[in-house]
Amino acid sequence: MQAAICHGAKDLRIEHCTDAPLAADEVRVAVAYGGICGSDMHYFHRGAVGDFALREPMVLGHEISGRVLEWGSAVSGLTVGQKAALNPSRACLHCDWCRAGRSNLCADMRFLGSAGRFPHVQGGFAEHLVLRADQVIPVPENTDLLALSVAEPLSVALHAVKRAGELLGRRVIVTGSGPIGLLTARCALLAGAVHVVCTDIEDAALAVAKDRIGVAETLNVRSDPDGLARYRADDQAFDIAFEASGSPSALHSLFPVMRRGGRIVQLGMMPPGEVSLPINQLQTREIDLVGAFRAHDEFALAAQLIMTGQIDVSPILSGTYPLADAISAFEQAGDRSRVVKLHIAIAKQE
Repeated sequence: MQAAICHGAKDLRIEHCTDAPLAADEVRVAVAYGGICGSDMHYFHRGAVGDFALREPMVLGHEISGRVLEWGSAVSGLTVGQKAALNPSRACLHCDWCRAGRSNLCADMRFLGSAGRFPHVQGGFAEHLVLRADQVIPVPENTDLLALSVAEPLSVALHAVKRAGELLGRRVIVTGSGPIGLLTARCALLAGAVHVVCTDIEDAALAVAKDRIGVAETLNVRSDPDGLARYRADDQAFDIAFEASGSPSALHSLFPVMRRGGRIVQLGMMPPGEVSLPINQLQTREIDLVGAFRAHDEFALAAQLIMTGQIDVSPILSGTYPLADAISAFEQAGDRSRVVKLHIAIAKQE
């Protein structure tokens, strides 16, 4: 089979590799689509994500959908050719965190396309992939596999909203209007937020937030760096904030516009190193600062919301490239003036 394999910074190759053997509790799938995530872009441009550097060639990709090919002797209930959402998280299911219902914090997680452990966990930008049976969620035949490949980033947004607590009637701000920020804004609206504001440094991303996601207000913090100042006089400006940009300055900008007792959910991955915080504001205004990392059982919910049409993910879909042109896709994916998210079509679609 063929796969998109990263050998280091700016060294992505479309190469042949060998199918993995199939265990009794596993399923082999044909991968249909894969979305290019920010972490994939970091591996492509830098050869690393945060402190996790490539130490061997690695297949990229974890936002995927596909069809069932075959399964092991301990698996039942599947049919050949069946469409499926493919969960990239392979938690151990045995550690304290898994047993407590927080598998996203698993002590022995195997997450597709990750250099966080060695040997690396090979990713999903490959024609075939072997997953544990619980990672394969069958869906009806009329499900759009391109949309379904957005289940993983949507699950991240859903998990962040869960970490935020009650959103019904709340005023919300989202810093960073990339795919995760836009999906988080959409999930916040679904959860009952009455007023959502999105910020970014690209007008194109903010246009998607306003015109396609349906947020109330947008703010370009590059062209209007003091734009948040108008909210500071209102001690009830925002109940909940989602920091989805991974920018320390964006995080700092939130504290003065939060209501007393408000909550900030840190969703974007920060650059390596320490990030300073305005501790006095956090303390005296009793602002909660919580982290949100990947997802737990929200993945199945994300697949359900997509296949039932309750969440339309089309606003973030910016185009599809064949696997043979994956390098071009990666080169274009960073152009935020034109692109929200690009996908790679891996298997031939009927």
